[in-house]
Amino acid sequence: MKQFVLRLFLFVFLFISACGGPPAATQVKTTAAPTTSLVEDPCSPQNLPFTVQPINDLMREFEDASQLASNVPAQQLPQLIADLQRIRRVAEDVQIPDCLTTLKTHQLSHMNLMIQTLLTFVGGATQEELTSGLEMAREEHDLYSLEIIRLLGVTLAPITATPPSSQETQAVSTTP
Repeated sequence: MKQFVLRLFLFVFLFISACGGPPAATQVKTTAAPTTSLVEDPCSPQNLPFTVQPINDLMREFEDASQLASNVPAQQLPQLIADLQRIRRVAEDVQIPDCLTTLKTHQLSHMNLMIQTLLTFVGGATQEELTSGLEMAREEHDLYSLEIIRLLGVTLAPITATPPSSQETQAVSTTP
């Protein structure tokens, strides 16, 4: 947590100091070699949480709007689809470093599949078409989630196929 606060402070400090310099026409140009800092490499492990943030914020906004769309009457869907399309257009316009290309690809694919499935629903699609569209969108969302986990270096605990026995559960609950 301390590292996060320190990095956030450093980022805000650098941002503010960059905004307070003399006008571009009066700045003195130097011939010194550029220095490397955390701000210059958006794909460094230290900066990736900040670099991913705008993309993930849009994904969360899209998920919220998608959830709403799944719980409204069909006559309200066109307005919600328009909102989903707006979010997708913003996501398309976000400039990203090369290290986030796969993440953005899965994000946009998920968004496009969800929007297309909702449009198909409004057009009177069969249950099979809807199920297929939703399944493909879910798969893209899962790939997006796996990519963001990989980028951020999150380690997931393995999932076991069988639940622990009652003896194991008792041993865990009685352990001091």
